Amino acid sequence: MTILPNRGTAKVKSVLSGDTVVLLGRAAGEGRKAPEVTFTFERVTAPRMASKANDNVDDPGAFSSREWLRNLCVGKTVTFETRKQGATAGDRVYGLLFMPDPSDKTNTWNLSVESVRRGFCTPKVLGGDVEDISNDDGGDSVEDYEKALQAAYKEAQASRAGVHAEKPLVRKIMNAGDEFEAMTLVEKSKRLCTNGSVTCVIEYVFDGSRFRCIVTDPELESAGLLYGSFTLILAGVACPRVGNPRLNPPTPSEPYAEEARDFVELRLLQRELKISLYGTDKSGVCLVGTVHHPRGNIGAEILKNGLGRISDWTIRMMSPVDVPPLRIAENAAKRSTLKVFESYAPPKLTGASEFMGTVVEVISGDTLLILSSGEVYDDESKLKKISLASVRAPRAGNEKTGKPDEPYASECKDRLRVLTVGKSAKVNVHYEKEIPVGPDRTEKRQFGTISIGKREDIGEVLVAEGLASTQRHRDDDEKSARYDDLVAAESIAKAANKGVHSDSDYKKKTINDLSDPKKAKTHSGSLIRLGNTKAIVDYVFNGSRFKLFVPSENCYITFALSNIRCPQPSPNPGAISRGQAKAAEPFGDASKRHSRMTVLQRQVEIFCNGVTQGGVITGDLFVGTGGQRRDFAIELVASGLATVDQRKIDYGEAPKIMVDSQTAAQNNKLGIWSVQQVSKEPKVKAYEKGDEKIVDIQISEIRSGNHFFFRVVDDESAKVIDDSMKIFTDTNGTDGAPCDVKVGKVVAALFNDGATTSWYRAKIIEKAAKGKVKVLFIDHGNVAAVAQATHLRPLDMSLGTDRIPAVAKEAQLALAKVRPLEQDDGIDAARMFQGMAWGKDLKARLHGEIEGKVLVTLYDTDVDSPSINEKLTEEGLARIGKRHEVFEVLDRMGNSDSLGKLVKDLKEAQEKARKSRKGMWIYGEIPEEDEE
Repeated sequence: MTILPNRGTAKVKSVLSGDTVVLLGRAAGEGRKAPEVTFTFERVTAPRMASKANDNVDDPGAFSSREWLRNLCVGKTVTFETRKQGATAGDRVYGLLFMPDPSDKTNTWNLSVESVRRGFCTPKVLGGDVEDISNDDGGDSVEDYEKALQAAYKEAQASRAGVHAEKPLVRKIMNAGDEFEAMTLVEKSKRLCTNGSVTCVIEYVFDGSRFRCIVTDPELESAGLLYGSFTLILAGVACPRVGNPRLNPPTPSEPYAEEARDFVELRLLQRELKISLYGTDKSGVCLVGTVHHPRGNIGAEILKNGLGRISDWTIRMMSPVDVPPLRIAENAAKRSTLKVFESYAPPKLTGASEFMGTVVEVISGDTLLILSSGEVYDDESKLKKISLASVRAPRAGNEKTGKPDEPYASECKDRLRVLTVGKSAKVNVHYEKEIPVGPDRTEKRQFGTISIGKREDIGEVLVAEGLASTQRHRDDDEKSARYDDLVAAESIAKAANKGVHSDSDYKKKTINDLSDPKKAKTHSGSLIRLGNTKAIVDYVFNGSRFKLFVPSENCYITFALSNIRCPQPSPNPGAISRGQAKAAEPFGDASKRHSRMTVLQRQVEIFCNGVTQGGVITGDLFVGTGGQRRDFAIELVASGLATVDQRKIDYGEAPKIMVDSQTAAQNNKLGIWSVQQVSKEPKVKAYEKGDEKIVDIQISEIRSGNHFFFRVVDDESAKVIDDSMKIFTDTNGTDGAPCDVKVGKVVAALFNDGATTSWYRAKIIEKAAKGKVKVLFIDHGNVAAVAQATHLRPLDMSLGTDRIPAVAKEAQLALAKVRPLEQDDGIDAARMFQGMAWGKDLKARLHGEIEGKVLVTLYDTDVDSPSINEKLTEEGLARIGKRHEVFEVLDRMGNSDSLGKLVKDLKEAQEKARKSRKGMWIYGEIPEEDEE
């Protein structure tokens, strides 16, 4: 069958050489591919073009021949006349092509003859006998055609045109990456070519966004780049890839790949156009650029027809002013769901796409917590976590894993804090993503543009200042509506070497962390001497306890408000997992939320007046400026979210305005005062309450600064048991004997007092490792770990505690609390107590028992002299208990006059210690957490 009629018209798609073209017919229907045929001039031949077969070198005059024909007819309609063709589609067709004379439309050119006349082709038969010419379609026309060819040939020879010239053009193709560096072409084109654009012929279209080009710009001849061949990636656009049938197995084309290639071929193939080059791909071989067509933007046309998507990595190389047409075209195709966007659906949002709110906290350099306008902040779930769309801030590190911060992570977060926290913001949500937040857990995060005041996009501010960069999206990812503005801002920041784009080494600012108790105590003096100073609230632990950054001292401190206490909030997940969680108290969460909403990440003013044993700096905190400046502690108390420390009230140290504020909150039943106040019941066991008595005693064991065992002087029971145990030792010797070892059982245990080894009554406290048991010597109060096999034996029934009660009585100093022995003040208290009491006959006022311990007031001479309880307190090594603890003891002991006097004496002694900063008062106040 024939594939072309004898005569007809077609459009020239491309010119392969000076004697061969590709003709393009009409498609059989919409969506069908238009037929193509390779058409060669009858009875003429042109020089062979460069290819791999001839080492990329043209035959003399080949390129000039092809260029004349290409400039003349590509993209234009011609008339064809077939002379010879194969039997199947795809075979080459031989014949004649005709088109109007460009200078005289009334004349028609035979392109074969005109090509020969200009020396671009030669007849296959030179000076032959025309009678030998086959005449299948009419002898006269063939004879005339051959005569015309011969005449034209002679004319070309005479004028030495084309291949007949003395030195016809011989072109050698140079390939980018082999014969020259691709970036060299980019640099030379910007410097040598007019308007920075290089003239090229688009030789081949791989797909809708990748072409092979030949440099034809004479301005680059001096640089040795004329006829350079390179692959061009169309900037800003990515089209579906065309498959390769020659691979094994063949790769199929992506949807709409063929249509995109046909679309571009029809408009660009073998056109000589200006191209602006921007750079290269990762391989450094393919160049990225924009093709300038006189009739419009080919990239925008591809996108508008849904034949491609915006390419994020190549669009970044373009000038920002050239990007909006591409973005508009793609959005139009998305809305119409054309071609590659046929399955596109706008991002589905779980909430409103636009809302107003107040920024509560900056979590990182690109993520914030925002409270929507009209919402009541009564739960953490009311805060919306929003990340800046298409913005990537440097990531913070992880101290636990040893991962450091990325450069400028802290600077970016702080800048975002300054721009947003506490301010009203407008949020436009563009898309949502599932973000991993743990090994097996994700959260749906909203990404949007945040506008505050005159700043239309906070993310753009960070990017422009070099503190963040734009997110590298995949081509089909959702992006910020202002993505191109972000890219433009990033380009400016890069050019200025700002922040993350700087070539200089990043030096992270080192901040002194004073959360360590030793460091806090060491530096507390300088903080106290500072007076009023600026600070930034970095974290809120509860309503009155914060982590602060003090810029003037370049340090972090843990800070607690003086004079007040806030309820305990709900524990965080970390405390729960560590088993350190404390139960939440009423209005604890409300108090914490109030502080988060009011002071978190804001600049405040602090006045430091002390430091606790745990390294917590105490003082006052003020928020606001000018007429809005206020004491935050008073604000909490007045809102019923904190209580004034009762001790401060008792000592008259609490400011009157603070006490009045609490009274008003109580009367109005605000916050804490709206629920019934339950007094804290001390954990006390039943005890024997008896009449007070004064006895002479000796200390037999000291456990701490207020915990001891004593024996009453001249106690008959003591004499009896001491004599009995000497007889027991003489009778049984010092060898151990099998006995029933049970916790709580009283046995005989061997003890060496430094002079002799004897048996003493002992109660088994617990079984220890390696065959040992821990025992309490009930007649002396000391504890020891002894070997079960050699140091224990059964006790005679006559020596049991039912016959002779334990001689040593366990006791504690009444109303005096001391530090544990693990702390320096605790050791000092025990040493002072030992120095005053050990080895002496003392006067003891016995008030009664609580939890099996006798409450004692000790005197080293007589009961009218200052007590040991008082002396320890005056040296700052003991302190009086809390108000409810004191009242509880007074109530249990029958409100005795002696205890009342002791309370008064201890308060006076404690006040002296506080004023002189002795012992535990050396750093100022003792907050509640140190009193537990």
